Amino acid sequence: MNYFINSKSSINLTKIVCCILFLLSFQEGKAQNVSGKIHGKIVNQSGTSLSNVTIQIKGSSLGTSSDNNGEFMVKAPVGKITLSASYVGYKTVNKTITINSNKISEVTFTLTNTSENLNEILIEAHLDKEKVPTVSRSATKSKISLMNTPAPVVVVVGGYLLDQQANNTIQQSIRNISGVTQAGNNYNIGDNLVIRGLGANYAYDGMYGGGSLGNTFNPVRSQTNIERIEVLKGPSAGLYGMGAAGGVINLIEKKPLDIEQYSIETRFGKWGHYRVMVDLTGPISDKLSYRFVSASEGEEGYRDVSSERFENYGSLKYKTDKHELILSSAYIEDAVQIDPTGNPVRLVSTSLLGNPEDGGYNWENLVNDTGLDSSGNFSGVQLTDEQRQILANSLTNTDGYEPFDIGDATLVSPLATPNKGKEFRVKLRHEWKPSETVNITNQVLYRNYSSDYVRQTGALNYSYYQQSGIIHSGARSPLIIDDVIYPYAARRQEYRIVDAQEKMFQYFGDFQKTWGKGNALRGEHLLSINYENRNIDYSQHSTWDADDSRATKPVPYILDIRNPNWGSGSIWDYDPILRSQYEKTVQGYGVGFQEVIYYDKLTARVGGAYLGTQQDYRNLYDDGQLVDFNDAGFAYNLGLNYRAMDQLSLFGNYSVGRTVYSVTSSLDGDDRPDSESLSIDLGMRFKTKDNSLLASLVFFQTATTNLQYANDDYEDDPGASNFNIDVPQYFYDQENRTRGVELDINYAVNNFLSFNTNATFQDPKTIEGEDVITEQSKGVPKTYARFWGQYKFLLGKQKNPLSFNLGTSYESKRTIDGYSLVDAHVNSYVLFDGALGYGIGKNWDLRLNIENIFNTRYYVKAMFAGALPGETRNLQLTAKYKF
Repeated sequence: MNYFINSKSSINLTKIVCCILFLLSFQEGKAQNVSGKIHGKIVNQSGTSLSNVTIQIKGSSLGTSSDNNGEFMVKAPVGKITLSASYVGYKTVNKTITINSNKISEVTFTLTNTSENLNEILIEAHLDKEKVPTVSRSATKSKISLMNTPAPVVVVVGGYLLDQQANNTIQQSIRNISGVTQAGNNYNIGDNLVIRGLGANYAYDGMYGGGSLGNTFNPVRSQTNIERIEVLKGPSAGLYGMGAAGGVINLIEKKPLDIEQYSIETRFGKWGHYRVMVDLTGPISDKLSYRFVSASEGEEGYRDVSSERFENYGSLKYKTDKHELILSSAYIEDAVQIDPTGNPVRLVSTSLLGNPEDGGYNWENLVNDTGLDSSGNFSGVQLTDEQRQILANSLTNTDGYEPFDIGDATLVSPLATPNKGKEFRVKLRHEWKPSETVNITNQVLYRNYSSDYVRQTGALNYSYYQQSGIIHSGARSPLIIDDVIYPYAARRQEYRIVDAQEKMFQYFGDFQKTWGKGNALRGEHLLSINYENRNIDYSQHSTWDADDSRATKPVPYILDIRNPNWGSGSIWDYDPILRSQYEKTVQGYGVGFQEVIYYDKLTARVGGAYLGTQQDYRNLYDDGQLVDFNDAGFAYNLGLNYRAMDQLSLFGNYSVGRTVYSVTSSLDGDDRPDSESLSIDLGMRFKTKDNSLLASLVFFQTATTNLQYANDDYEDDPGASNFNIDVPQYFYDQENRTRGVELDINYAVNNFLSFNTNATFQDPKTIEGEDVITEQSKGVPKTYARFWGQYKFLLGKQKNPLSFNLGTSYESKRTIDGYSLVDAHVNSYVLFDGALGYGIGKNWDLRLNIENIFNTRYYVKAMFAGALPGETRNLQLTAKYKF
């Protein structure tokens, strides 16, 4: 694995260096054709140079700011232009000058202060006040103030929080958003996030972002090219096409800017972590601008769970008075190791034994099964008294209830390989404004994603387990070889070799017209049309240990999970067999209409959509017959916002959506019941007059119905004692339902102090048929809360900002699913993180992030019969240079 990381790292770094050299040479050639430049100097009435003064060419987006010497350089078009200089505590000054082609014009600004308390103003002027997000486009597809939005939506701005926290992936960024957390009950492949305990959709600027909808080859999404995150909770009534019930995580990508802005970032940390990133943007002409972002990162990883990623993003923007065209592309290669088990739960049927703290796990209580089969033999494996004593001595009071801590060891086999993904996507966005009241946006996306990996499943430690009424039933018993019991052994292992590819095309057309401008009653019409087509090719080979009769060359048993032994060579040396191979096409379409109405203090939203899907499935492994089905119906949402005063608004939202069945599972040809989602929200928002504070409190109930779940009586191993394929493999009447309350607060107290905090209190339940089978949905916490704060002050004669950050995260107990576990869970935890940042002039930013300050042992997520341990204390040093 180290060779893989080192060789890939050198290749990726070479790619980045070549890209930088090409773009810088391109930029140098482009600079020679610029129409003109302005060089200037900014001083106050005493002649002292002023830094950080904002310079803007009026009527354009071109501008810059003065450096530590009070000087600036900005590009400008030929002809007469008006240049403005503005600074906190000083009067804004405008000057009109004439720009000549390929010449540098000189200008000097002398600013006079507007306040007697000049020293205080100068101190604060050296620090930019953090900007609290106040608008969003995700809820209505129009730019609307959050205070007027009749829907639950949360916005996180990149520079405000994500940079401070040194976040690399979306999984790290969810700490800033209420209602979003790690999903449980999965094998830890890619991003597995839930909103209010239900599935989430991923989008880039409103277009398909991969994964979700049952996708088993999910990517890990990075934050490299993301400038803000907007989370719309609940069904979206067709605004984003085929969707999940929990809501949409909309990742807003970086766009080309009309001013030159370049940055290079490096980061180093524990476990061999490194990251190199460049971000270059600027104008090519007065109508055309570009952006190029590239990054390479990797690490050997905690518990040898390695990761490697190379990313390239490029975009061009062409803008006129009525048109804006953005052509963007992304190419991503990554290799992320999969830890599907984490720390396993030892399988103990706790209901058969007494309280372990009261002697319930004494060897005398570990009785053998006394039932007989039809031949008069014992149904279960019979342990000797000595073996029962050895087994009892291995048990701790938490076995069967909590994961077994294997320390810094790992159950990721050398036979497993990382999830190696390649993603290419290209998107064209055209925005046309034929008049002041009409806006037409068309978007087209092509995406190609391939993934291959080898992962484990199973690897179960059967200690004292009852299956179908039999204790120690066959392979579901402690491993015994030559009369020697191995109480810590893991058995029933399966290695799955997956090769998958998804190609998709998506079109979105949004036709918007505003009406009643200037009237008391006004609003917006929105007609949305969408179509998408996904083609999926999937194959899976499997091999097993000796517990499965299909294994012709079994992999070795794991004799001790505390110090695991592994097979040698390649997984292909163990004669895997083809288990699944299919082709699948999923087509989705929708036509939606939305009306947003403004009247006095009221904002109303009424939306409806007719959505349809068609899925075609051909099982190439079996009979090759084509199976298909169609599903169509209506979705709608109703929302009302009351702006009681400028600082306070109240809103309600009622949404009904349609959830697409898994796009990567098989079809049985039956007409399954429609899967629907429902969300009811009542909330309030509060802000200050200067927009430095925005807080929201939302009460919600959300649910999704008619979900698929496995039939425990189904077994397709012909060698198993309970072999049974005459019963349905799946049922389809499961419902997940969550009620709760969410709190989000963003507050920039002043130029020195700011913080973000959020909390979620919820009651997630799982219902099958008429019965509540789980009082707490597997892996979903009932309570979680996060905080991140920053304090800055100025240091030295240059007044360079020194910042201190402190963050904390709390997550309550989560339940663990799988293999009839009833009482298994992971305990609550509290984490503390911190950071120290220092800015040197306008160009350099240094930051030291300390994660898990007190080295707390905790679990990131609950999985199938196990839990994923969180990383121990970790330090990361980041250096960023802007020019």
